[in-house]
Amino acid sequence: MTTTPVDPGPPVDPVPQEAAQERFDATIARGDRIEPRDWMPDGYRRTLVRQIAQHAHSEIIGMQPEGNWIGRAPSLRRKAILLAKVQDEAGHGLYLYSACETLGVSRAELTELLLAGRQKYSSIFNYPTLSYADVGTIGWLVDGAAICNQVPLCRTSYGPYGRAMIRICKEESFHQRQGYELLMTMMRGTDAQRAMVQESVDRFWWPSLMMFGPPDAESPNSARSMAWGVKRNSNDELRQKFVDMTVPQAEALGVTLPDPDLRWNDERGHYDFGEPDWAEFAQVVGGSGPCNAQRLAHRRAAHEDGAWVREAATAFAERSGKGGQ
Repeated sequence: MTTTPVDPGPPVDPVPQEAAQERFDATIARGDRIEPRDWMPDGYRRTLVRQIAQHAHSEIIGMQPEGNWIGRAPSLRRKAILLAKVQDEAGHGLYLYSACETLGVSRAELTELLLAGRQKYSSIFNYPTLSYADVGTIGWLVDGAAICNQVPLCRTSYGPYGRAMIRICKEESFHQRQGYELLMTMMRGTDAQRAMVQESVDRFWWPSLMMFGPPDAESPNSARSMAWGVKRNSNDELRQKFVDMTVPQAEALGVTLPDPDLRWNDERGHYDFGEPDWAEFAQVVGGSGPCNAQRLAHRRAAHEDGAWVREAATAFAERSGKGGQ
């Protein structure tokens, strides 16, 4: 099935490009929203497509590492919780693909770009889930980092993206609490369970810090995205916020974050912390992480296996359309 992008139509009030640029700049300066039918610079549109598509792909690929544990969760309650979470992630992907379609690009095009390796998804999903504790750690750390990233996006300058993020952030916040509750339960269990949680946190801490992207000085897109109001905070600002939020939670859980440089700085009013391994980050983003090939192979297989469903849906839609004429 091929999906047709939503046609935003022509600008409501066509004006010369210079005047349109001035109107766009004034809208951004006021902190107001750009809507699909408004004129926008090509660079702004490309930036939105890149960011929203990467976000959508991350939600869909992110179903894999946790979905791997649905059948092995230790109780019916835990299976239901995890199944509901993975289902939520699928919905998030659909919201975001729909927002991207308002920019004139179809979901089918975005999927092809992902499968061809021409669009990215979050680096965190290229790490394996080796124990059931990883389900809780992903909820606590990975979704916690996602919340820090995504809550400011509710105020992003592009209307459809910001409105999609409102519901997504509410659900991600619930996922973070679910993960924290699972880890707290395990930390109140046996020595083996506590050791499992600590081992999981040791593996996911640094990749979680990398989720915010490279340092500001090395980020090629951050400054422009912030100038346009697509992003509201820099990578380093968000990373600091995440660390400050997470350290007290780790203390309450009774786990140790694997950073010997982690300590409170009275002068700054923030936690100091060590530097992630940016060479590892570049390797994972470049396609050579532990699970890059596995994640894309699984996504390709699912896309191919679902071809008959898309074809049937297209045929039904065409028949229904003709029948209604």
